[in-house]
Amino acid sequence: MSAPRTLPWPLVALFTAGYLASYLLPTTVGRLDTGLPLSATQAGAVGSALLLSSASAGFLLASRVERIGARTLARTGLALAVAGYGVAALSDSVPVVVAGLVVGGFGSGTATTVAATGIAAQRDPHRISTFGLLCVSALAGLLYLTVPHLGPGHGQPPAAIALTALAVWPLTGRLPERTAARTAVQDTARLPHRRSGLVLAAAMLCWSLAQNSLWGVSGRIGLVQAHLGEVTVGAVFAVALGAGLLGVLGAGALGPRIGRALPIGAGTALIAGCIVLSSSATDLRTFAGGEISWNALYPVVLSYLIGLAASLDPKGRWAVLVGSASSLGTAVGPLAGSVLSAQSGFPAMGAVLAVGLLVVALPMTAVALHTGGRPLLPGTVRRRGGAPAALLAVSAGAPTGAVPQLGAPEQPVVEIPVGTAALPTRPAYDTAGPLHGPGAAV
Repeated sequence: MSAPRTLPWPLVALFTAGYLASYLLPTTVGRLDTGLPLSATQAGAVGSALLLSSASAGFLLASRVERIGARTLARTGLALAVAGYGVAALSDSVPVVVAGLVVGGFGSGTATTVAATGIAAQRDPHRISTFGLLCVSALAGLLYLTVPHLGPGHGQPPAAIALTALAVWPLTGRLPERTAARTAVQDTARLPHRRSGLVLAAAMLCWSLAQNSLWGVSGRIGLVQAHLGEVTVGAVFAVALGAGLLGVLGAGALGPRIGRALPIGAGTALIAGCIVLSSSATDLRTFAGGEISWNALYPVVLSYLIGLAASLDPKGRWAVLVGSASSLGTAVGPLAGSVLSAQSGFPAMGAVLAVGLLVVALPMTAVALHTGGRPLLPGTVRRRGGAPAALLAVSAGAPTGAVPQLGAPEQPVVEIPVGTAALPTRPAYDTAGPLHGPGAAV
């Protein structure tokens, strides 16, 4: 089949390199408080600083990718990742390690920003982000199997991230250079779907905070509460990420056939149950069951959330901004999980996180319903308060023969004399509409 050859592999590779740091967070944080003179809470704070730096890159660069150039920005991000994580891996000084991880985090966020912007501009962002999640899950699973056998110390996880960034560098040659200078109107063009985008960004911040509060302390749950060894915990994580691969494959095969609202809402509710199970684990069976089922569901819901954010703006700005808000939640997660578990224990922490997820599932599902629309046939009129029917029909894969060209100019309404009076001119109906992705206008 020719489908895999049509994938934008440089974007998939950048996506993998950018997301790997957050996927390796448990082992990165777990080894900081064993390989360096840091407490568990301090190690969680360092993990939060890494991810906060990654999020800041997204907020800073969301609207600048085209002006700077995808190739230049991607290479800058990868260079920062190689340098930052490399220094952190080779140094035993706490300030140097922290500074290296923060610099590397900014590089990871830069790579993710370029990838998210490029993926949002593709015809099928859900399919491409699914392949990206597939790649990063497979690589992280392999590393979880390998790192425990490489000896103690804090350096192996950041070294793996640095080497991944270095390996991705050659693929950046296929990314576009800086685009031609755009007009001021284009540079300051208002974001479409502002209300839906802001609600989704705020919800994603809370969603990611809950996920990574558990993910940041999962290693300690296995070691301390379930009384497992590091090799066993690493094996559980590897199997869990393998289950994530199956989940991603299932999400890719299913695609948008059932919409986004059901996978996002129901999937988040199931994840809440998995978090309760994992955080209360006292043996291998319950720990593995919670972690594996949670990791199987997490990338499925995440892939639909990424696709939902990408559909709000074809320029990729909402994809980057929502992703950066998610990274803020990811950044606060390890510290929040460490503080909650230290104050009230792992089971109580899991209960709090589960309730928070159930609450935040409501606005995310509402955004998916509001912006998803329904498949319409060509020639159907604009829905009340919704997107143009022509755009929805094209998005749904309907035959396009009778559909007006997207972006076509309005046809003027000519005054027709009736007797001696002429009917007043009225605005034409916009049957083409702006290309803002499927869904209701906000």
